[in-house]
Amino acid sequence: MEIERKFTIKTLPENLEQYPYHVIEQAYLNTDPVIRIRKQDDAYYLTYKGKGLLAREEYNLPLNEQSYYHLRQKADGNIIAKKRYLIPIANPSFARGYVPSVDQISLTIELDLFEAPFDSLIIAEVEFPDREMAQAFLPVDWFLSDVTDNPDYHNSNLSRKQLS
Repeated sequence: MEIERKFTIKTLPENLEQYPYHVIEQAYLNTDPVIRIRKQDDAYYLTYKGKGLLAREEYNLPLNEQSYYHLRQKADGNIIAKKRYLIPIANPSFARGYVPSVDQISLTIELDLFEAPFDSLIIAEVEFPDREMAQAFLPVDWFLSDVTDNPDYHNSNLSRKQLS
């Protein structure tokens, strides 16, 4: 189960280059249900995602390079390319009254900087072990708007976006 919240951002964090990152390319074979192929650095995956915004089923299967490029030719819509920075949140904040079920909570911001044709888009995602923690999470100060419930920010919907 993938449980995540998505945010637009006010500003990029300082010293972004100090954080590890992945170079990602992904394409969609279907958007309902979501069937995606992804190249992440030198690894290749086929992913199925169920319905939902905050939480949904997700299954990843490994692909080899040849299979990825074969399926890429069959993809519909826009191919999405981005650089994903992995930024740890060592001491996340939560709404008053929420007590995490574990002593040490370490969450990671996955900050996606998209390439053309979506190069003006920057999205931060944070994944959680359960819905309760996701709903209690207080965004870091450089986040702007919570767009978790806005399907326009799903990559599968970006893949279908008509570009002029």
